[in-house]
Amino acid sequence: MSKSSRYWAVLVSAGGSARMGMSRPKQYLALRGRALLEWSLAPFLNTGWIDGIVLVLAKGDSEFAKLPIARHPKILTATGGASRAESVLAGLNAVAAASATLKAPVYTFVHDGVRPCLIAEDIERLRDDASDDNGGLLAVPVRELIKRESRERATETLGRAGLWRAQSPQLFRLDLLRTALERGLGNNTVVDDEAALMEAAGYKPLLVRGRESNLKVIYPEDLPLAEFWLSRQDYAR
Repeated sequence: MSKSSRYWAVLVSAGGSARMGMSRPKQYLALRGRALLEWSLAPFLNTGWIDGIVLVLAKGDSEFAKLPIARHPKILTATGGASRAESVLAGLNAVAAASATLKAPVYTFVHDGVRPCLIAEDIERLRDDASDDNGGLLAVPVRELIKRESRERATETLGRAGLWRAQSPQLFRLDLLRTALERGLGNNTVVDDEAALMEAAGYKPLLVRGRESNLKVIYPEDLPLAEFWLSRQDYAR
């Protein structure tokens, strides 16, 4: 971490809840007395060295404005696009506008709005280890064998050596990530992972060991698991 560097966060919360089987967006589901999204925002808001947070919302979102946290002075909002990449780019563009007068490198954490169990300690480790041109991301080593399938039949065993599961946040220099995203969108080769875009641009993001508890809420069974982790004293905020 350079003392001259500045940090922002972009939280992507523009998705729906098709896989949850619910009509309400999952980021607004109740979790231990708060909306799930409020838990995802909390570690960034509680970290004094982050200048601000851009929350990327779906077009027409009317839920966020009802939350008490919506009035927090560090939170700006942006409208997302049809894909994650477009939503992230919208968030980065908002960061660029808000930090245009800074005379220092700006780094941006990109985090999923439905990862409620992130802790501040891991944000700080990512900052300390990955504040360079290559950037980095939280990730955990794969512990199970990986199977490739065709029509639900196993066709190949990939093993687990050298394989990691990507998490968020992912941390990159603002200008470099914007360029990688714009190139990916222009080539129609965008994937739902910022690190993959940086890899395609020739960078080698650092894998910073994360935690199994930093889960992404996708299916209904993920909610009680998130509640369990949040109930742990280590995660009390």
